[in-house]
Amino acid sequence: MRDVVIVGGGHNGLVCAAYLAMAGLKVTVLEQRPVVGGAAVTEEFHPGFRNSVAAYTVSLLNPKVIRDLHLPQHGLKVVEREVANFLPLDDGRYLKTGAGITKREVAKFSVRDAERLDDYGARTEAVADVLRDLVLQTPPNVVSGGLFAALPELIKAGRVAQRLRGLDMDLQRELLDLFAMSAGHYLDRWFESAPIKAAYGFDSIVGNFASPYTPGSAYVLLHHVFGEVNGKKGAWGHAIGGMGAITQAMAKSAQSLGVEIHTNAPVKEVIVEKGRAVGAVTADGRVFRADLVVSNLNPRLLFGKLVDPAVQPTEFHQRITNWRCGSGTFRMNVALSELPDFTALPGKERAPHHTAGIIIAPSLDYMDRAYMDARRDGWSANPIVEVLIPSTLDPTLAPPGQHVASLFCQHVSPTLPDGSSWDDHREKVADLMIDTVTRHAPNFKGAVLGRQINSPLDLERTFGLVGGDIFHGALDLNQIFSARPMLGHADYRTPVAGLYMCGAGTHPGGGVTGAPGHNAAREIIADLKRRRRPRAG
Repeated sequence: MRDVVIVGGGHNGLVCAAYLAMAGLKVTVLEQRPVVGGAAVTEEFHPGFRNSVAAYTVSLLNPKVIRDLHLPQHGLKVVEREVANFLPLDDGRYLKTGAGITKREVAKFSVRDAERLDDYGARTEAVADVLRDLVLQTPPNVVSGGLFAALPELIKAGRVAQRLRGLDMDLQRELLDLFAMSAGHYLDRWFESAPIKAAYGFDSIVGNFASPYTPGSAYVLLHHVFGEVNGKKGAWGHAIGGMGAITQAMAKSAQSLGVEIHTNAPVKEVIVEKGRAVGAVTADGRVFRADLVVSNLNPRLLFGKLVDPAVQPTEFHQRITNWRCGSGTFRMNVALSELPDFTALPGKERAPHHTAGIIIAPSLDYMDRAYMDARRDGWSANPIVEVLIPSTLDPTLAPPGQHVASLFCQHVSPTLPDGSSWDDHREKVADLMIDTVTRHAPNFKGAVLGRQINSPLDLERTFGLVGGDIFHGALDLNQIFSARPMLGHADYRTPVAGLYMCGAGTHPGGGVTGAPGHNAAREIIADLKRRRRPRAG
């Protein structure tokens, strides 16, 4: 008899499995695809060309998870970009950002903005430090049952309050602004030139189908800046071998601890007997019984498809059915015969800007229009595209002299307004994305040897990303921290006894962090140590 069955072998499921195995538990992971990793996988998409299929870059992977699972010893190596971001502009100019160059680059557009960068960085970094401290903590949970049940949650709330009190009043106000304001209004308050606002504002719409002027989008900006690479806060990098190298290292770590992993094992049902989860049944009829079940799936998938509504509290079922998903993401991989030659910064020879996140979105207004167009038409005639060329840092991904590029395209509607299917439009929109890059790098379209397309519908069918939502649920104010996925269930426990959640639909949310898996494992182990059945209700 196994102790735990984990449904879903994405990165959080693997992290949770490893921590549970470290505690001496017998763990089985069930993954629907032929390979573990969820959306963090590397595949050959064109003969001789490999790339990260969905998740595509590294920053948010938690350092504690890296250390505890000994990921470098299991093959993980992350290298930093030489330039953080490169924005080619319509007027032939460009902006580069990164260590030691941002201030000089911004001064080309506004000396005033360049002088404000240090203060902006210090303030956002101070707030980001608060988030870093909260990432590996279980949020205070709203519970019923009187003082005895509430006491542990009051203690947790007190710890959070103590951390916030460590900020002076000015920074507490800054924190409130970043949680409640739009990214656009926040950045307009700081800067006057469009390029630097676009560079920072891009993070607010990544995986977020919203305008940068939508209230709450400043938090999404903040969510993307509390990571680090190789000890450098706020840095971004690439895993050698693609994002699959991360999850393969996690799988090796878990297996070295005794975790049993089954691929090609889609789960069709969580078994609930006498109000308690006691196992899972795969689509081919195999039954995996266990003392506990842990789900790495989007909460809407778990409770909408795998758990009988009859065993769910009515109000809970109604609310989880309305869990808001939909990133507005259109994801492509392309095989290239040569590097893009940008009009703003010419040259086909590898240069630092080729290693950057190349952002095709010159202003916040451009992003706002892209969102409005996508809501009306399904996609924008002038979409937002981020291009990464990981083969400039990892030559194992492509044949010598050739390259792979990730196109992370934002602001396509998860559901098309005319009711048509994304299957009917994916090729047309893929052409548009390539043409958008080609406007800034005229050789780009001609250099494309092959391409892989993932529309929002493809992302949902392949990876279980509902509406193409890379975060397993929007990072709205009513879907973060103690409300993720719902008030009363922010502690990784569900209303079904013995059933837990460890995916990105729990705190701290999306991105390849490993934090939800880490935190869920801690709560499960605590329950087992207390020798009591997990709380139901």
